[in-house]
Amino acid sequence: MKSKLIKWLFGATLVLGCATASNAQGTKYPDQGISDTEIVIGSSYPFSGPGAAYGVVSEGAQAYFSLVNERGGVGGRKIRSILMDDAYQPSKVVTNVRQMVERDNVFAIFNIGGTAHNLAVLSYINQMKVPQLYINTGAVVFGDTPEKNPWTLIGIPSYASEATAFVRYLDKVKPDAKIAVLYQSDALGKDQLSAFENAVKDSKVTIVAKESYNPTEPSVDSQVSKLQRSGADVFVSFTIPKFASQAIRRVAELNWKPLQLLTSISASTELVLKPAGLDASQGIVSTAFLKDPTDPKFASDPAVVEYQNALKKAFPNANPNDPLRIRGWALAQVLVKALQDMKTPTRAGLMAAATNMDAELPMFLPGIRIVTSATDFFPIEQLTMEKFEGDRWVLQGDPIDTRKQGMR
Repeated sequence: MKSKLIKWLFGATLVLGCATASNAQGTKYPDQGISDTEIVIGSSYPFSGPGAAYGVVSEGAQAYFSLVNERGGVGGRKIRSILMDDAYQPSKVVTNVRQMVERDNVFAIFNIGGTAHNLAVLSYINQMKVPQLYINTGAVVFGDTPEKNPWTLIGIPSYASEATAFVRYLDKVKPDAKIAVLYQSDALGKDQLSAFENAVKDSKVTIVAKESYNPTEPSVDSQVSKLQRSGADVFVSFTIPKFASQAIRRVAELNWKPLQLLTSISASTELVLKPAGLDASQGIVSTAFLKDPTDPKFASDPAVVEYQNALKKAFPNANPNDPLRIRGWALAQVLVKALQDMKTPTRAGLMAAATNMDAELPMFLPGIRIVTSATDFFPIEQLTMEKFEGDRWVLQGDPIDTRKQGMR
């Protein structure tokens, strides 16, 4: 899936190339990208480049759109997806989004990943008044000022929510923790680090060392070695999959035995833990908000079975246990819910539905709800801790509601 532009119309033929949206505009549909028969959604993913592991998120989303289309679409409208490769480069995201908005006439932009990547188009997309929905970043900047960016909504728990959950977990299991942090030297990593440092202020745990890396570097071995020499007994990894896997492997090579906390954006068994080595991955802790098909308690869960069957049909070779594909499926569920709730078939109607939601959707863990309002652009603020044991993630207790103390 590395072509420059891929257009999916499930239930029809796969089309390659560039074309404009097919619907004719009129007073009935004042906004482009929606007609009596279809809704056009645009997405940009890193199908190549250092963040290519995230490209599989698209497969989960497309599998769900395919299922929805097979069942008649949304109010009789089929979802048509335009997918473009951005190679994990913000500049390419800008080019892709401008093309999708101005030439392909999309109704909304969906699920773009990366903090810097979404920041690169934030001003443009809000000026154009195009919904920028369920973006794959938890950067607080996208939700803190909804009055400034009313067309943008994140799709995953904010990094501040995850940081809060990490610190509360440490307060419980290791209150005297000495922490070493590895983070990416861009908007993604700096946002995660800042959120974590803020959460630590109200705790007895301390950060004793920090090391950053550039996503163009070949390895983070030297950074992990420096962190090991700090004497830390907790290692927090705010990294994308490629470097998360390297870091876990390096920790094992150094015979370092810290408690490891791994950001959920890289908590992939297939893409991170297996390449690092399952033995080296034992005991790693992360956060979860979605059901895991490898968890025996969800083996016969209707939502999980539906996901597995639909993914196999749409992408026969895809691994259904990959949390990134599951995330794509779940966020597509949220988008479809917002589309179904539109009171008017307009972009403004879609944003009104997306920012006035209170729902418990099938692929989310029990007790975790999607909640938004005109002043709350953080849809998911409940997280469950999970620990890697054997060959799967095991949930640890009930969800932590990071809103309770006024923290995201």
